Amino acid sequence: MSLTLYPAIDLKDGACVRLVQGEMSAATTFNDNPAAQAASFVEAGCKWLHVVDLNGAFVGRPVNSSAVAAILGVTPVPVQLGGGIRDLNTIEFWLSAGVARVILGTVAVKNPALVRKACELFPGRIAVGIDARAGHVAVEGWAETSELSALDLALRFEDVGVAAIIYTDIERDGKLGGVNVEATAALASKLVTPVIASGGIGSLDDLAALKPHEGTGIEGVICGRALYDGRVKLTEALALLES
Repeated sequence: MSLTLYPAIDLKDGACVRLVQGEMSAATTFNDNPAAQAASFVEAGCKWLHVVDLNGAFVGRPVNSSAVAAILGVTPVPVQLGGGIRDLNTIEFWLSAGVARVILGTVAVKNPALVRKACELFPGRIAVGIDARAGHVAVEGWAETSELSALDLALRFEDVGVAAIIYTDIERDGKLGGVNVEATAALASKLVTPVIASGGIGSLDDLAALKPHEGTGIEGVICGRALYDGRVKLTEALALLES
């Protein structure tokens, strides 16, 4: 068994940035050329890319489309894309443009029928992003917290063909303190759908902490800030996770 590493490319105003706990005002710009960043990840050996349109997540429609298109233009590996994807037309647009799978977040809470329909129309190409604060799902770019638990939301889509659940602990995101392994593993153990861990990777030790759980439903892990600031060397991370 091995875990897939998903290097994160978070797009704000056309540049690669990282946020702390989803605060747009706390954005740090790491690269103003997203396509070049994507190419460097692929060159290092990454098998997937995780791309998020942060502006789109807040306004509810795609904003960084040109940057995403540039990434797709240079990337031979599959890309999963989230942020501002709230209707079937947008889902179809991105899948037709070359995105391997789209990530539905806010609409999974507010319009679960859309997720079911999308899975029916595009089997294997729909992921659900569950971003949790203290165990409860946050939506609208994390600006709102619902009463719904992460597990309850995930269970709603167990039988519709979702390709993966991307589980982010907001309180750890961008803070480099480690993934909430316990919560992520607990969620994965109750689901058939594969789970991708996200939020808080700050060292190789944090990645190693996930390895014992790779047979329990955790399929991969998203890593962002730690790759950009050098705390995690990409080649070392890939070697560890693929061992």
